Amino acid sequence: MAQANLLLIEALRETAGRLKNGAYYAWGHHGGCNCGNLLQVVCNVTKEEIVTHAHAMNGEWSEIAMEYCPVSNVPVQLMLKKLEDVGLTPTDIHHIEYLDDRKVLENLPGGFRWLKRNLKEDVIAYFEAMANMLEDQLLATIVLDKEELFSASRKTEPINA
Repeated sequence: MAQANLLLIEALRETAGRLKNGAYYAWGHHGGCNCGNLLQVVCNVTKEEIVTHAHAMNGEWSEIAMEYCPVSNVPVQLMLKKLEDVGLTPTDIHHIEYLDDRKVLENLPGGFRWLKRNLKEDVIAYFEAMANMLEDQLLATIVLDKEELFSASRKTEPINA
């Protein structure tokens, strides 16, 4: 499962926002598909640059991710390494391409439903749900020290009206 962290959450939200604002989307295009749009944000590359490197490999992102070797210097594998560095696993990449991680789907507004992998609006909903789910996981790990909070609140000066 993806590691909840701010970089990944922001990348998912930025990708959803770009898609909402008209970013190119085509599920069958390595640079403009679900993972391709996320890669554009994470790696700061264009869809054309992604296509140039992706065509050196065979298959879809889900297949490429399963075969990826982190010690190679092939550019596509370096892009996949970037996705790994922000907290995704090859399985997560597969789920993003097919919009089929049940945990993410259970976090959709209105509850669980199946999404279409090649429908831009569904991709946006998936990225937003995944970002929200990861944010909830991250927030759940934050432990506040009650004593520190209490002493900090005693040190604040009253606001003069």
